[in-house]
Amino acid sequence: MAVGNSPKSAAPIRILTAVPVCDGHDSAVTTINIELARHGIEVIYLGYHQPASAIVRAAIQEDVNVVGLSSYNGGHIVFFKEVVDQLRKSGNGDIPVFGGGGGTITQADERVMKRQGTDRIFFAGTPLDDIMALIKKDYAHVPKLTRKLRGDRALARAITLAEEAVFASKTSRLSPFAARPNAKRSFVVGVAGPGGAGKSTLIDELTSRFLRSNPTGRIALLANDPSHPDSGGAILGDRVSAIYAQDDRVFFRSLATRGSLTGLSAASPAAIEILKQSGEFDLILVESVGVGQESDPFQIFGKKPKLVDATLFVLAPYYGGLIQLQKITLLNGADFVALNKCDHPMAHTAKAEIQARLNQNAQDQSLYPTTAAKHFDPGVDALFTAIAKVAGLEVGPDLRAGRSASPRQKVGAVIPNRPPSTSAAQGPLRITAPTSKKQRLKKGARA
Repeated sequence: MAVGNSPKSAAPIRILTAVPVCDGHDSAVTTINIELARHGIEVIYLGYHQPASAIVRAAIQEDVNVVGLSSYNGGHIVFFKEVVDQLRKSGNGDIPVFGGGGGTITQADERVMKRQGTDRIFFAGTPLDDIMALIKKDYAHVPKLTRKLRGDRALARAITLAEEAVFASKTSRLSPFAARPNAKRSFVVGVAGPGGAGKSTLIDELTSRFLRSNPTGRIALLANDPSHPDSGGAILGDRVSAIYAQDDRVFFRSLATRGSLTGLSAASPAAIEILKQSGEFDLILVESVGVGQESDPFQIFGKKPKLVDATLFVLAPYYGGLIQLQKITLLNGADFVALNKCDHPMAHTAKAEIQARLNQNAQDQSLYPTTAAKHFDPGVDALFTAIAKVAGLEVGPDLRAGRSASPRQKVGAVIPNRPPSTSAAQGPLRITAPTSKKQRLKKGARA
């Protein structure tokens, strides 16, 4: 039976879990993540092989109660200290850090780590129920808006308070940020599609192109994932695909639906408004949970105000047949439609069927064939260029010339290599057969 939340907190505890750099052992943290969610806790999973800087950035932007690290590579004393030190240096030392590592972390190590600032270590053999009870006892707290918070943490806390207000069915002011006369106008794109279509990976690749094309701009990502209807917990795993969120110009926030059946957290409208009123972001991408055939998460139909400026609907080639396409409501109103995973054998047939479905709408909709699992996919280039044109954003010279530059050169982050693309240039209504690609090498491939 699932166990609810601590009475200290009106809403679920939020925990960031990760595995340190040079450590590919993820079976233990996967077990812990599932158990945390079963006990009503929201788990933001970052993945394995994570540097301290990525963990700290995620902890700040997610406004988590605590960070939990699973370390089996033997470098725990140095690594945990680095995470704690970076949190303190950034003014976020109030976020505690705990961890575990089976038999690799000894009691003598724990004493050293505690002196360095680690909150506690859970040793091998500790019952899972005991771990859950201690986490709920020690790390549940009611968040408050304080003047001490700065930058992304202040922004993240405002979103947390909006979530808390919605969870408690209270009315809250949408944004603590006063509108600035010269603030940027954010363009908001809602991204929807069935589960497994590759929305998160496509968003990550669009992010890379934004960063290259807009060297001083900022982009915000809101990623919605479902809460468990029984426990209320959730595994918020979209950061696993977010390679380019390692850039400081990317603000990434995970949201659990917490009972909302619309495909978005009920706090999403407030979160969007907070990001817009901050005046920091040129582009905001809002990802829904995997949606069904009748879903309209961004209110693009009906009389209610739309939540976004444009909608991107993402499909994979294996959607089940023509009759299934006819049932998908969002294909009637999406501004952009992407057929992702075009390295799949069914892609050519899917392209023809989806384009025929769009032609029936008589709205001059274009279909963008993409293979987002490749870093240099020209189909993603074409899709970003189309979005940028509508949003009034810059398009980098490499994209305008039809060639995608290396993210290692343009982004400045450590990006894992992927097999080079051999496909010809792709644009709307055209599919070639790119080389097949194994699952992403970066993180989360086994999570």
